[in-house]
Amino acid sequence: MGERAGTATKGHLALVKLNKIYTRKGDDGTTGLVDGSRLAKSDARMTAIGDVDETNSAIGVAIVAIGEADTIHSAGLSAGLTRIQSDLFDLGADLATPGEDFTPSEMVLRIVPTQVARLEAEIDAMNASLTPLTSFILPGGTPPAAALHLARAIARRAERAAVTAAAAMPINPHALAYLNRLSDWLFVASRAMNKAGAEDVLWQPGATR
Repeated sequence: MGERAGTATKGHLALVKLNKIYTRKGDDGTTGLVDGSRLAKSDARMTAIGDVDETNSAIGVAIVAIGEADTIHSAGLSAGLTRIQSDLFDLGADLATPGEDFTPSEMVLRIVPTQVARLEAEIDAMNASLTPLTSFILPGGTPPAAALHLARAIARRAERAAVTAAAAMPINPHALAYLNRLSDWLFVASRAMNKAGAEDVLWQPGATR
């Protein structure tokens, strides 16, 4: 991160300014953290950061699919997902900042309770218009819903990776809560894109026996 970037100030936080894409410093299998320290790319912290990045990429695919669908929910969901993508960059920076003090500052990005609360409020708002669930549902339905389900599954993996890292080192508990809530958000959003649940594909236990 820092080895590839200068900084540009905007407001209170310093924004990353990429000067060069490759540096060759990671050729030994290590990578740099926010504080300048280095660790193995196979470290649990880096696994969590990578899974968060993959989640963000899957959300980008979902945004494209939602835009192509052009439904009544498209604009609101796309805006919400774009906010989440920014949150996930914050979360990646949080995970890449070692230490036991999770207080945000002008120069330190940390996930905070208000970001988690916003997800919860949005989940409740979306869920209020959905048909009640009568069974577990299969990932699929409309193309946007399928993309959101894939992002949800990757978000769950990111959460598991972050929990694994937290067992070995201090990790911001609000970051863990955010990832837990994010998969719920994506699940509810997938139902919204399945015509408020009308096009959900219901699991039929034992139907293929």
